[in-house]
Amino acid sequence: MTYTPHTKRDIAQMLQAVGVGSLEDLVKVPEAIALRAKLDVVPALPETEITRRFETFAAKNTATQAISFLGAGAYRHYCPPAIMTLAMRGEFLTAYTPYQAEVSQGYLQAIYEWQTYICLLTGLDIANASVYDGATALAEAVIMAINANGRKRLLVSRAVHPNYRAVLKTYCDGLDITIDELPLRQDGTTDLSSVKETLASKDHTALVLQTPNFFGNIDTPSADIRDVVKESGTVLIGVVAEALALAALQTPASWGAEICVGEAQSFGVAMAYGGPYVGFMATNKDHMRRIPGRLVGRTVDKNGKDAYVLTLQAREQHIRRERATSNICTNQAHCALVATIYLELLGKTGLQDCASENLRMSRDLATKVASIEGCTLQFDAPFFNELVLNVHAPAKDVLAALQERGILGGLDLGRFYPEFFDCILMAATELTSSADIDALCTALGEVVHVPARV
Repeated sequence: MTYTPHTKRDIAQMLQAVGVGSLEDLVKVPEAIALRAKLDVVPALPETEITRRFETFAAKNTATQAISFLGAGAYRHYCPPAIMTLAMRGEFLTAYTPYQAEVSQGYLQAIYEWQTYICLLTGLDIANASVYDGATALAEAVIMAINANGRKRLLVSRAVHPNYRAVLKTYCDGLDITIDELPLRQDGTTDLSSVKETLASKDHTALVLQTPNFFGNIDTPSADIRDVVKESGTVLIGVVAEALALAALQTPASWGAEICVGEAQSFGVAMAYGGPYVGFMATNKDHMRRIPGRLVGRTVDKNGKDAYVLTLQAREQHIRRERATSNICTNQAHCALVATIYLELLGKTGLQDCASENLRMSRDLATKVASIEGCTLQFDAPFFNELVLNVHAPAKDVLAALQERGILGGLDLGRFYPEFFDCILMAATELTSSADIDALCTALGEVVHVPARV
């Protein structure tokens, strides 16, 4: 096929039709925002010099060289090299989200396997073809609950990730939904003592709980609370920000979640300075027609061979149009592919082994930091791989001093919870070594000032 560019006559006719004098007029920057001086741009350089220049820029990013105990929704986990070897194959990179679905059998199969893994991990019946991230997945789940019962109030634990709650508030402001928050208990879990009285009015569309919660604590409702939620017609939504916990804890379905959403970054997706990540969403059969995005199903073709199809498509640009369950449920297909390959490579026992190592290292971390004079563990609830350390001084100052020593000690909880201004949220994973923990403890011993005894 020969490419034929526009002729001068073609261009003239086009410009006349749109009413401008030249091609430059089509892209002319308005005077009010036009650049007044020439840009100071480096002249063209040979490739070798460009390489050296970018290596110099890269060397300024020192975060990867530091010992890190950061978590709070994004976690350092080992990514087997085989993941990117497979995920970066051209067959996957050139395939966008399948709109002419059945010609994309390879990608459809990968999505089907992703859905299967999420169902196995959550214990629920149905999972969709991934969503944007954990925070927007929660917002989409709330929309599902609203579509189920039509109510206009939402009950959310204060222990749910603050960023997730911020995104949820943005959605709810647009939907005219009132958010009521459940307070914290002394042990860092959700205070559910008022749930029975609160839900008695049957005004709340959903109850949102996270486990492990933002503080790393296991936070699930008791059987009597689950009965109250069910009797009131309220949807119980479970949030999982640290997906690896699903390999160590009871499934969300087992503690009553009708919808489970979360962030799957822990499954082999690189931290990448904050994204892109991949949200997941699973639910029971009762909400199948309300789940946003796409569902891939497996059937057989006319020859009896396995075939994968888009079974449900709930987005606005598909057949549902104004009846779409969501208008912003971007499918992070390639990130979901990475997570699927990770889960396939580790397998059931490998994933459990990795979760066990996270448990072991976090216990080692907790024991050692709590032994430092001037430091105490803030909570005593069971936790997964994150814990809260009280340093009895402004956490931001302690963290700044640690960073000067090449250690990212964790998250200053005072950013989100003013009452915990002296607390640090720390995470340990399978990539945390005993030497890392010892280095942290040595540094904490130097920077945490013990109050003088009177």
